[in-house]
Amino acid sequence: MKEHFQEEIEELKNNLVKMASLVDEQVDKVITALETGNIELCKGVKSKDLEIDAYDNLITTQCENVLALFQPVAVDLRLVMSVIMINNNLERCGDIAVNISQRVKKAGSERSLVVESQIIDMARTAQSMLKDAIDSFIKNDTELASKVISSDEKVDNLNKQIFNFLVSKMQSNQELIEACTHLVVMSRHIERMADHATNIAENLVFYVEAKIIAHKKKLERYKDTNDGKDKIV
Repeated sequence: MKEHFQEEIEELKNNLVKMASLVDEQVDKVITALETGNIELCKGVKSKDLEIDAYDNLITTQCENVLALFQPVAVDLRLVMSVIMINNNLERCGDIAVNISQRVKKAGSERSLVVESQIIDMARTAQSMLKDAIDSFIKNDTELASKVISSDEKVDNLNKQIFNFLVSKMQSNQELIEACTHLVVMSRHIERMADHATNIAENLVFYVEAKIIAHKKKLERYKDTNDGKDKIV
């Protein structure tokens, strides 16, 4: 029974890694298209997303089977719970890659605006976070996961800067409104991808160290603001 359980767990991990590799490939394609203006790289991104969706369904089913058949506890249960969450975040990153590709096609021709906005820097930072988050899971590396989590603030700050820059451009030149609007939406998608990478890293920490660190900063601010007056129940 133990041997069969380990085989199921290894297959589950392998499928998650395969899915992560597909997502990473999709993200790299669309960000390279954004960086170079080569929209040909966006071809096939939407159809490839169906393969990611198939892995999503497969991994979800595998997790359900493991829980039902083996009733894992402690570290094994945390692993399955983490895989369920990581799987969901990877699937969302696949969807985001599709969304970015659509915006690249519509705004990619405004090369000077794309470069000046710093959205490429933001995209590459988010991509690096996603890669490191995936690697942290593969290697059970909580230090790498911590690096991902700390990088999220940089992406959030870039998102705010880019939004303000693009609004300023729209106010000064009405001809850029359409392109700027697409870039504003794209920036939001990139920011969400960084959030998903952070979620993956947080779930790795949960699996390895049995610590729940999701929403830690927000909850600490909430506690400081309320000074213990309100309780979360």
